[in-house]
Amino acid sequence: MSVEVNHSISSYAIALVQLTAVDSVTENLNTISDSVMEAVSAGAKAVFLPECCVLMQTSRAQLREAAEHESGGPIQERLSEIASQNDTWLFAGSIPISSADPKRVYNSSIVFAPNGDAVARYHKAHLFDVTLKNGEQYLESAYTMPGESLSLVDTPFGRVGLSVCYDLRFPELYRALTEDRAEILLVPSAFSVTTGAAHWEPLLRARAIENGCYVIAAAQWGSHPSGRKTYGHSLVVDPWGEVIAEKQRDSGLLMSEIDRTAVKHARQQLPCLNHRKSWL
Repeated sequence: MSVEVNHSISSYAIALVQLTAVDSVTENLNTISDSVMEAVSAGAKAVFLPECCVLMQTSRAQLREAAEHESGGPIQERLSEIASQNDTWLFAGSIPISSADPKRVYNSSIVFAPNGDAVARYHKAHLFDVTLKNGEQYLESAYTMPGESLSLVDTPFGRVGLSVCYDLRFPELYRALTEDRAEILLVPSAFSVTTGAAHWEPLLRARAIENGCYVIAAAQWGSHPSGRKTYGHSLVVDPWGEVIAEKQRDSGLLMSEIDRTAVKHARQQLPCLNHRKSWL
């Protein structure tokens, strides 16, 4: 597994895991476990996983079968163990969680503290229902239940606001997180190659710039068993909008460092959050 390191700023070491997830929960969890151990050995105090980190399903039935109750299950227990055994913050990009609709699951991001406790949960709110001009079609709402609530968590490296993938296109979500004192915005993703090449980096940088926040975006990359292809390009963007770490291709780790004082400095230089107006 390759490791890319960026030391452009100081303070809190983090790692993003770029995955090529398969249709086996066990195999993906084993890969995650190995990746987290490697990241912590390299100095990371927090590890970020992409969307669909435990399963890139080949059928909707497989996704429903893997889903577990929000109160717990084998997937959450294993992720909790990985966090506690490595004494690290673990941001599980998304896993399937059961909903009241037997045909649909929540696409849920869960944060595990270093002691293994699940300290924050977020259900993806915006669902990827699109038809692209090249004929690609996605209908996430057919098998996913949308969430309706914001979620943030306080950590030693800053207040973190959660989102997932397609949420990236809805700036009002990130403004709401920033108004609730977010300093870091997470965008774990499994972006398509087509939309990723066109929009991924510009949107991530825009969310960072307009909110004066770090943006951390761990991504899926490559070809998956279902035939789906994902864009990769895991990124860390600083509050000034600069890409400070990037891993374009291949699975593996992207190491970086963040300093929450950069948020304060960016907002002092450009205090646009204080200048905004409420429109009818």
